[in-house]
Amino acid sequence: MSDTRRRVKVYTLNEDRQWDDRGTGHVSSTFVERLKGISLLVRAESDGSLLLESKISPNTAYQKQQDTLIVWSETDNYDLALSFQEKAGCDEIWEKICQVQGKDPALDITQDPIDESEEERFEEIPETSHLVELPPCELSRLEEIADLVTSVLSSPIRREKLALALMSEGYIKKLLGLFRVCEDLDNREGLHHLYEIVRGVLFLNKAALFEVMFSDDCIMDVVGCLEYDPALVQPKRHREFLTKTAKFKEVIPITDSELRQKIHQTYRVQYIQDIILPTPSLFEDNFLSTLNSFIFFNKVEIVSMLQEDEKFLTEVFAQLTDEATEDSKRRELVNFVKEFCAFSQTLQPQNRDAFFKTLANLGILPALEIVMGMDDLQVRAAATDIFSYLVEFSPSMVREFVMQEPQQTDDDVLLINVVIKQMICDSDPELGGAVQLMGLLRTLIDPENMLASTNKTEKTEFLSFFYKYCMHVLTAPLLANTAHDKISKDLQEGSTKINPVCPDNFQTAQLLALILELLTFCVEHHTYHIKTYIMNKDLLRRVLVLMNSKHTFLALCALRFMRRIIGLKDEYYNRYIIKGNLFEPVINALLDNGTRYNLLNSAIIELFEFIKVEDIKSLIAHIVDNFYKALESIEYVQTFKGLKGRYEQEKDRQSQRLNRYRRDARSLDEDEELWFNDDDEDDDAEAVEKRMEDDFPDSYGKYMEAKKGAANGANGASNNGKAAAIPPGSPTVTPNNSSASSVKTVTLPATPVVKTALVGLVDYPDDEDEEEEDEEEEQSPRKRPRLSS
Repeated sequence: MSDTRRRVKVYTLNEDRQWDDRGTGHVSSTFVERLKGISLLVRAESDGSLLLESKISPNTAYQKQQDTLIVWSETDNYDLALSFQEKAGCDEIWEKICQVQGKDPALDITQDPIDESEEERFEEIPETSHLVELPPCELSRLEEIADLVTSVLSSPIRREKLALALMSEGYIKKLLGLFRVCEDLDNREGLHHLYEIVRGVLFLNKAALFEVMFSDDCIMDVVGCLEYDPALVQPKRHREFLTKTAKFKEVIPITDSELRQKIHQTYRVQYIQDIILPTPSLFEDNFLSTLNSFIFFNKVEIVSMLQEDEKFLTEVFAQLTDEATEDSKRRELVNFVKEFCAFSQTLQPQNRDAFFKTLANLGILPALEIVMGMDDLQVRAAATDIFSYLVEFSPSMVREFVMQEPQQTDDDVLLINVVIKQMICDSDPELGGAVQLMGLLRTLIDPENMLASTNKTEKTEFLSFFYKYCMHVLTAPLLANTAHDKISKDLQEGSTKINPVCPDNFQTAQLLALILELLTFCVEHHTYHIKTYIMNKDLLRRVLVLMNSKHTFLALCALRFMRRIIGLKDEYYNRYIIKGNLFEPVINALLDNGTRYNLLNSAIIELFEFIKVEDIKSLIAHIVDNFYKALESIEYVQTFKGLKGRYEQEKDRQSQRLNRYRRDARSLDEDEELWFNDDDEDDDAEAVEKRMEDDFPDSYGKYMEAKKGAANGANGASNNGKAAAIPPGSPTVTPNNSSASSVKTVTLPATPVVKTALVGLVDYPDDEDEEEEDEEEEQSPRKRPRLSS
């Protein structure tokens, strides 16, 4: 079994007409009692398990391709292939198959694939018609040859007979000789016939014909025939492209002539399939399956030969990482590695694992740090593609590498920061590269694909690393574009969606949307780390500045970020939202949107509906206390009336509960203290405020400054101005005259209120000029939307 002649790979053809690798083993032919006949057995070289057990059926059509392949169909929809390591092993098994079927081993196919309908026609047709007689290979007979070739495509039997005839008489080379004559004479009619002939021969789907047509001395003439499509006014210039435009560059000299020839052949055949041949119709879908197989096995052979050449890859990476290497040379090396990684996708899983581990050991990741920082756009794009192969193969391998970097380098050149900066600096107006890099970053920070090793530290260690060294780089554009959220005094009155900071540039808005998408992903998957970051940076307030953006998609991204936070139903987040009065920009956006029924309107309504349905009591109380007067006119949905109803129900329930146990000595629990005050003393309000401050250590910059005042009562209803909210940190508490306990209610003062801001623990440069003059508070009140029920 150790004989390398018998070493094979087993492939099966999937529904997409692509070959799937089933493993490597050793093949033998022996009598199997259960199958009642001589069978092919393949046992895995790793564990001896049975990879294949296939009886050699007398009626099965076996094909030998490329000297080392045997292909056949077990059933109508199940194709198999054995790829031998050595030609001698293939010949040995092929002779055994031919012996069982009583066929001549010199043939490359043992049977005609005949279906039932063909069998019936076969019996009715006289025996002499089985043979396909080719007309003499002459210029005057080209039309007749073309008609013959196109006519057999619908019949599997006649395709087989024609293929045998073409092979036996050396007909292909004679036809290509006629092509050169026709081209010299500029015989367009003959050239058009040759196009039909060569295209039809390719559709015969025979590997033996491909071996002839794609040989070095024939392939360029085949390409030449395919230039003269009768449907085109002028012929294409494919040969000119392949010989002059497309240059074969050996970044490191390839000494193996067989390997070089295989690379040339594969490129040209791939070009024929992808560029020259038209897209197959529904009826031609399977005509080129053997061509796909030809390319596939060529790629497997190329990658295997390169991997076995240890000096070659070592030299590639030595030059790639050498600082003395010229930029043009490094560009060629990067493009080679990209193509090499693309070809590696044809390898079987265990070989692909070894391939990428070899790249890692040779230093592919530090090399990417160098090339991704280059100015050349093509180099950066190629490096991004290589990086995507590595991340797709093993995110853990990339994470392990980047966590070792801080010990030996500074933050600016960390691999992940290089990736983030490339995403931020993408020059493409549509940000195509940035979108690709964002997807790779999301894969790297996704806890779902982090390995659960014995100590289970990858998630903890990597996320701590990411938030310490990388998160500030990711959020830098977001924080820079939301540095000031005040509207300047000199803006015209009556205009909406005016914010001097919010980016009007479409490309910048797209970038911020990508960053917000990543941050939203973090909120959902990184509970502790992202929560600490949001509190320390007061991030949600900065994000909600983008609710003023003229780009609705960006406003929606900001809203989605807040919605994901609220969706966690985390009281820590809820108290942060209440304390920062962070519903105000959302409600402003809702009222600015007016009566327009659009996605922004629906998304905001859904946010409040979620709060109502989930009965998030602290948020309901905050919304009703501070914003209900601005929202009560919205009657086309029952969301806000429902919030008011929930609020009243909770208030009544707490009142009844308090009355029932008023004489009890027990004190109210903390949740009840949030809702009730036993008296109106200022000391109680200050105590609640002090406790909320303690809940947010190191979480805030300067606290929200005094908000705009608005008229209450009749004035609030008659004016078109929108009622502005009082910061919940300094509420006006009024007693409730009912027999129940006093309920803390925030009222709207009749005159503008200006208060000194509470000084926070973190000082932001954008909070310097937060105080407003009285006349600023009275400028351009927002119009209340007229909403019909």
